Amino acid sequence: MTDTNDRTPVFVHPTADVEAGAQVGDGTKVWHLAHIRSTSRVGARCVIGRNVYVDAEVTIGDLVKIQNNVSVYQGVTLEDEVFVGPCAVFTNDFRPRAQNPDWTITETVVRRGASIGANATLVCGIEVGEYAMIAAGSVVTKDVKPYQLVVGNPARPRGWVNAKGEVVSRDAENPPPGLARS
Repeated sequence: MTDTNDRTPVFVHPTADVEAGAQVGDGTKVWHLAHIRSTSRVGARCVIGRNVYVDAEVTIGDLVKIQNNVSVYQGVTLEDEVFVGPCAVFTNDFRPRAQNPDWTITETVVRRGASIGANATLVCGIEVGEYAMIAAGSVVTKDVKPYQLVVGNPARPRGWVNAKGEVVSRDAENPPPGLARS
């Protein structure tokens, strides 16, 4: 495992905007045209790709990689070691309207080590379990169990992966014994 306490300086590309008050951990790299809002927290040794938007009050753990063109809106939490593929979409409102004085944020949590494929959409109000894998282009409308592989629109269980992301079972419903230890 990578040591997150090595005190490597933060790198912020000159075209990126990290607002005053944003917390960005040691060794994190913030690339071209990224925008990190003032009340957000980005952990250590993260990679924030080109044109990534991190909204106010978002929490991103250590060793997270967010690929290009992703917006992480308020109400989304990404725990340690999460991978977010290019152009993935997070939502935070079940009934979006341009004018809604009663609007409330609906939270989404992505647990440690989970991977979200390119162009996947996560509808708010869900939890993605540890080391789960969401296939590219999937639309996730329900919770995803730890180590579960989900595919499609709407995303449906298609198997199980280990902590390395290798498919270890194609049984859609029943995880293999001892999966969390693999």
